[in-house]
Amino acid sequence: MDYGSSDIGRRLREIRSWRQLGLRATAELSGISYGYLAKIERGDKPVNSRKVLEALSATLRVSPSELIGKPYAPVDVPSGDVHAAVPAIEDALTAWWVGEVPDGPQRSWQLVRADLERLNTVLRPNADFAAQAELLPVLIRDLLAAVEDQRHQRAALIGLLSAYKSAAYLAHDLGVGGLPTLAVERMRQVAERLDDPMWTTYAGYQRAQLLGGVNRRRQYELAVGVADAQGARTETAGLAHLTAALASAAQGNADTARTHLDEAADLAECIEADVSPWMQTNFGRTNVGIWQVSIGVELGYGAKVEEIASSVRPGGVSQSRQAAFWMDYGRGLMTEAKTRERGLVALLKAEQLAPQKIRNNVFAREAVADQLRRAQRDAGGRELRGLAWRMGVAPTG
Repeated sequence: MDYGSSDIGRRLREIRSWRQLGLRATAELSGISYGYLAKIERGDKPVNSRKVLEALSATLRVSPSELIGKPYAPVDVPSGDVHAAVPAIEDALTAWWVGEVPDGPQRSWQLVRADLERLNTVLRPNADFAAQAELLPVLIRDLLAAVEDQRHQRAALIGLLSAYKSAAYLAHDLGVGGLPTLAVERMRQVAERLDDPMWTTYAGYQRAQLLGGVNRRRQYELAVGVADAQGARTETAGLAHLTAALASAAQGNADTARTHLDEAADLAECIEADVSPWMQTNFGRTNVGIWQVSIGVELGYGAKVEEIASSVRPGGVSQSRQAAFWMDYGRGLMTEAKTRERGLVALLKAEQLAPQKIRNNVFAREAVADQLRRAQRDAGGRELRGLAWRMGVAPTG
């Protein structure tokens, strides 16, 4: 029986062979040890950081998504529904630019506004992928039409910005190549029509955040540019510093990452509420704490991340952000034998809060597959095996 076999390891071997690169040369070029790379390829060690994943991708001259195999095949009805809706979302993004009105019947502004409210206050905060995927194609077309009605043009433009953002992050989490970038470009078009630095910097932040592992240096440059830009709201500047911190951590620059985390923490103190409600950013002291946990895991703190997590009370942010906290906290705990069981509990809590988001996260999947391999003798326990099955990394054979 193959316990939690590593698709990343298999792809590494295949691509490395295709590139005609030896194991030792690949390890040296990627800045990791020969032994660690060999264990990754055998499936004995997980890929547990962006730095390692992206270094290997750069060495092999492929995108990170090619190594991790996204988008993952659906394993249940909800995930199947999400994937089935992706072509309609792509059509809504590609067929019309901002300023163009789709053909067909148009719903009343009251109905459109109600769906927009549901998207922003329920579906996206709760990471309900299936419901978002079903709603977004229709909502985007309705908002494009509503933008041309002077009676509610500004509200429709801001709503369209939100809808494009939801499409961008949904596609990003699923690993659908190209769509996040296209959605961000649509956000830029909306921001230009709003003609306000508050919105252009907000769209600029989304560009930086979604650039991701393709070019961390450029991501850092874009994020710092937004953080320093005039006209940016406190929330936007704070989030840009958090993105700059993550970009730094993914490049192994721990000191720079901590500097930007401190900048974000200082800006969070300027927010009266602990969690800002503006544009559902969740920015504030709690969210900075959640990012500190995530970046601590990225920097290799392992179970020591518990020291940071102990001061975080994630209840005030969206379910999606709460799930991110429990996922990264769990990943950190699962790196050491004495805290692995508590790490699994944290991951299960994350899955309960935002199942599709967690099941589609490569590092959560790697942590679960690794835990399953370690527990071969007792098959890992019912909870671990159930989570692995729902992720699609269950034992085979």
